[in-house]
Amino acid sequence: MTSSENLVRSITIRCVDAPMPMPLHTSSGALTSAPLVLIDLQTSTGVTGRAYLFAFTRANVKPIAALVEAMGEMIAGDPVSPFEIERKLRKKYALVGVHNIVLIAMSGIDMAAWDAHAQALGHPLVQVLGGTVRPVKAYNSKGLGIMPIGSLAANAEALVNEGFNAVKMRLGRSTAQEDVDAVRAVKKTIGPDVTLMADFNQALTVSEALLRGRMLDDEGGLLWIEEPTRADDFAGNARIADAIITPIQIGENFMGPEQMAQSLTANASDFVMPDAQRIGGVTGWMRAAALAQGAGCEMSSHLFPEVSCHLLAVTPTCHWLEYVDWAAPILAEPLVIRDGHVITPSRAGHGMRWDEDAVKKYSI
Repeated sequence: MTSSENLVRSITIRCVDAPMPMPLHTSSGALTSAPLVLIDLQTSTGVTGRAYLFAFTRANVKPIAALVEAMGEMIAGDPVSPFEIERKLRKKYALVGVHNIVLIAMSGIDMAAWDAHAQALGHPLVQVLGGTVRPVKAYNSKGLGIMPIGSLAANAEALVNEGFNAVKMRLGRSTAQEDVDAVRAVKKTIGPDVTLMADFNQALTVSEALLRGRMLDDEGGLLWIEEPTRADDFAGNARIADAIITPIQIGENFMGPEQMAQSLTANASDFVMPDAQRIGGVTGWMRAAALAQGAGCEMSSHLFPEVSCHLLAVTPTCHWLEYVDWAAPILAEPLVIRDGHVITPSRAGHGMRWDEDAVKKYSI
């Protein structure tokens, strides 16, 4: 089937607020539920491509949904050709700028278009992108937030017991010593055989990040320190990466592969971890993966594990998949975890199908 035989008929948007069994408290605020914008891209052949966008707060749902709806009207009747759809939408939004929620909305349509395209071909997305269905190494990123140290041990143990060999904790407490104490408590609980990452969520100034980074160097055992300072301060992140031993990880806030290229040029981090809805969906991810390969830089994912497992499986410098189950309450078949890996679905497309009863229950 050629793309000209498979046309975009319409796009339907629904919004839900899915519960989080383990709320996440970060230095920038608490996440207790997942406000999601669900996208159904219907085609002329009866195929429906799906994607979801994470709005962070309910206040962001309405403007993101409105943008997706407007973009859907622009591409109605066009072939389900993701590269051409991306090119058209970029041109339409050139004067506004393809950043922030404009890019997020475009990414949602891109992911849905790739899903529809792969389904029309009858193959999993990873195969359509030139790879093979395989497990992808993952870490559990849920629930290990900023909380009393007495609660950290129980949460860390619970995350490992879900079938993972790696977990991520959040830092950014009032003092550097509190962060060090928290790391010690988690390391003691999970033991030396479980990999530990730490995320500051942009909480620190450069000077404070240097101080805490050196203290954490002395502790040892962290695979990376994530977003120690403002994400778009590439010069500041480069100073931190150059001064401390523990690798620096940034990338979830890259707005498109163009910004990732700027970061790599600035040597702003040791690792990168693009986010599917901010890097530009599947199309943007593939461009970013080529940049990471050229720079010899390990590349992980941020959120969206259902699509990211397919993308990491074709990423030359594939590192780690960040696992959260925030969309699981509205999915008919959530991802399977086995031996510290996400099992990439072998169903056509990316494999996501909505649980319609749950969508109705959590509708907003």
